Amino acid sequence: MQVNGVNYEVDWTKFKVGKSFFVPCLDAEEARTVVKNTMDRLGFKVKVKLVVEDGFRGLRIWRVE
Repeated sequence: MQVNGVNYEVDWTKFKVGKSFFVPCLDAEEARTVVKNTMDRLGFKVKVKLVVEDGFRGLRIWRVE
């Protein structure tokens, strides 16, 4: 998955319901679109929230189904 020009390799087999991951990003709307497209392709239902973690702005993505 490529977000804001950075490639992220995610082991999707380990992304189970209730798990989450953080993607730092500058352009949150572009990142949200990439995440949504990727999750739709994989058939995952997720909740995405813009957050600041350890001083870095980005998206926290939770798998809900």
